Amino acid sequence: MRFQLLGLLSIADGEHAAVLQPSKPTSLLAALLIHSGAAVSTDYLVRAVWDTEPPATARAALQSCVLRLRRIFAKYGIANDTIEAVPGGYRMRMDHETLDLVRFRELVRTADSAGDAEAESYVLREALALWHGPVLANVSSEMLHRDEAPRLTEERLRVLERLCDIELARGRCREVLAEVWDVARRHPERERFSEQLIEALYRTGRQTEALAQIRSVKERLKDEFGIDPGAPLQRLELAILRGEVLDSPPGHTRLAIEAGASARAALPSSAADEPRPASPDALDSAPASAPLPPSAPPAQAARVSLPTQTAPVTIATVAPVPCFTGRATQLTSIQRGLMADDPHTGPVVISGAPGIGKTALALQAAHLAQEAFPGGRFTIVMTGTDGSPLDAADARAQLPPSNGAGRRLLILDDAVSAEQVRPLLPTAAEGVAVVTSRRGLAGLVATHGGVVHRLDTLAEDESYQLLISTLGAERVAEEPEAARELARICGHFPLGLRIAAARLLTRPGLGIGDCAAWLAADLPARLSLADEPLMSVPRVFEAALQRLSPELRQAFLLLAMEHEDARTTDPAMPPVVPDEVLEQLADAGFIEEGPPKPYRIHELLKVYARQHATAPPRTRLVTAPTPG
Repeated sequence: MRFQLLGLLSIADGEHAAVLQPSKPTSLLAALLIHSGAAVSTDYLVRAVWDTEPPATARAALQSCVLRLRRIFAKYGIANDTIEAVPGGYRMRMDHETLDLVRFRELVRTADSAGDAEAESYVLREALALWHGPVLANVSSEMLHRDEAPRLTEERLRVLERLCDIELARGRCREVLAEVWDVARRHPERERFSEQLIEALYRTGRQTEALAQIRSVKERLKDEFGIDPGAPLQRLELAILRGEVLDSPPGHTRLAIEAGASARAALPSSAADEPRPASPDALDSAPASAPLPPSAPPAQAARVSLPTQTAPVTIATVAPVPCFTGRATQLTSIQRGLMADDPHTGPVVISGAPGIGKTALALQAAHLAQEAFPGGRFTIVMTGTDGSPLDAADARAQLPPSNGAGRRLLILDDAVSAEQVRPLLPTAAEGVAVVTSRRGLAGLVATHGGVVHRLDTLAEDESYQLLISTLGAERVAEEPEAARELARICGHFPLGLRIAAARLLTRPGLGIGDCAAWLAADLPARLSLADEPLMSVPRVFEAALQRLSPELRQAFLLLAMEHEDARTTDPAMPPVVPDEVLEQLADAGFIEEGPPKPYRIHELLKVYARQHATAPPRTRLVTAPTPG
């Protein structure tokens, strides 16, 4: 059993993860986990649970809250003594196998002792991969959001800043672009992210964009804070205007290991054997190890020896996808295929429309099959933030050398073509690749074998179950029909459902029916999260549309309008379009084959297309007559 704090607070058991509802027990659990291993004072816990309005009998009410939390634990087989009553308060002892925050800090400390920049970068990426969204998103405590969430977020940002410094020092500017493109905009007060973005643009030949970013940063700092940029950014601007060659981050050390020194010093250090104070206000260290509850499964970990490294690095186990629901047939098939000892096993291709859940299925299958890959499990995103494909050399550079421990599992996420993937495929002796793509990649399967799993939207019952998993059975049971309507409005797209659920989790007073009506009034624009730009259905659809050629893009928009017109005037008469257009759009994931019609467009994509099809002329697509 494992607690996940770095994102939605949840309890994970093997392949299942239960997201907790915003409640007083959830706030209590968050406060104890944030200070795991420490004796947390009763006064602190009362403030965490009730903020500024504690009940008159606060201590008795806190004991009742602890009992409720223990009853929740009992549902998941968590030992009753996981929460210890200690003089003056309570304590939960967690270790790296039972709490992701402890694992995150442990990996950061491991990176401190790495022998070279490559090893340090690899371990820091492992640490950052543990974060799955804004921290404490489903915790209602205002005090924890005010006092603790910013501190935890700061830990993540320090590590990300440190990683990007290392990558810039190594000349891996494309990777830095992918890392900091959004974070630089979300955190304008942290000028180093803006410097990293600007330098990466300049060093990849995008001088005009780099100067535009500098101008944008200047205007934002002046408008929002009334200040000018710091000296490092001013020196960087001067270097770009002069056309100077930047070999390392301006104003920062040239050695990647030294580049992260200040960030290391600011991060929590191990104090497992030191006495613990009664109040957690000054605590910032990792807890002492504690035995796992009897029901918790042992974690599996592989060891990778990297070049010039004094000690091996532990590859973290692949965590289950929180609240993964549905896809039972595909999941079982993929898991069996990955674990089969077959020398002729080819790649596993998972294809489908944007936002359909390809990556989630790949990661969940990797979690279930991880024991078959002692050489490690590695995920490479095959496109940049601008949609440009990652070339094979850059992708291969993200993989550590083989450690000889056995076969490896590669997840090549969001591939754009068979040509991009082929150079990265391992031999049967080396391992297996799982490739996610909006395209079918039939050419890849034709040359290398393997199987293709084409994903459709979730079934109605699967969508309903996903809402139960994320929102909780009690909340959905209060508005069952509204939940089904919400699933319909979201088009049964996993991405849309998760965005809607996140909105409901952060607004515990919002009814499901009210949320559904609000979303329906402006689809798909409202299927997005303000604090997480990547969680946006319009953005995902737009990025996918921009990958199409201009001709194919216009064809899809027109096709969506023709499809609606045909359904309105004569449902039995679909529009006539060239077969080659249908084939290309189907391969790109924008339309699906019937039945009952020759093709169909997912409802959410259709709504999006109708909103964007007003500009092109309404030219009807027809098949050219056959000569003779």
